[in-house]
Amino acid sequence: MESSSLSVVIPVYNEEENVGPLHAQLQAALANWPGDVEFLFVDDGSTDATLELLKRAQMADPRIRIAHFRRNLGQTAAMGAGFHLAKGRAVVTLDGDLQNDPGEIPRLVQMLADYDVVCGIRTRRQDTWWKRRSSRIANGFRNWVTNDDIVDTGCTLKAYRRECVERLELYNGMHRFLPTLLRMRSFRVVQVPVSHRPRRAGKTKYGTWRRMKKGLADVWAVRWMKKNWIPYEAVLEVVETPENLEVKSQESV
Repeated sequence: MESSSLSVVIPVYNEEENVGPLHAQLQAALANWPGDVEFLFVDDGSTDATLELLKRAQMADPRIRIAHFRRNLGQTAAMGAGFHLAKGRAVVTLDGDLQNDPGEIPRLVQMLADYDVVCGIRTRRQDTWWKRRSSRIANGFRNWVTNDDIVDTGCTLKAYRRECVERLELYNGMHRFLPTLLRMRSFRVVQVPVSHRPRRAGKTKYGTWRRMKKGLADVWAVRWMKKNWIPYEAVLEVVETPENLEVKSQESV
């Protein structure tokens, strides 16, 4: 995207050990960004020092914006709030646990010149064997049910044109299906390999069984939505009356 303003949306929940290092990596990765940048942290009701550390970082860096839930609502809610508040023409989502590399952001945003959504595929995943295996099974099931080909729905690192997400209405768990939901709306989606790093501090917030159970149940809701989606905008034509055309012509003078 040409001279793009950028919003980096980062949901965080009890990530006090990662706030400082992540901010430093964002600063380094986007030091030469040609447009305006904001780091939009959405604190999902953290009970540790995450919010306080974010406020301290904000005092030193005015590019930081903070949204805070008074209680934990989950990753979908945090992403939805971030999308609503983001000001940039390009919006990138990033995990707050340092497993996503902020250095990937410029490359993904650059691809928005040709696509509407750029989805990361984690290569050489730094997770347990069981977590990788369960993700592979869940992704295969989702794609089979929804007739899609998204390789890594669990990768938070994605870049969007603003128009893709500014009017999205998300329900709990739907962040896992964003590429499918956006394809339904005729947006151009591409998938690219991105690096993945081991978690070095803090703890994962979602157990494997809990994540699989919720995700697999949501698949059927997305299938229903996809089957019953009405793409009226693709075939809609507004026919103006002669009177309306005359009024518009006078207004343009």
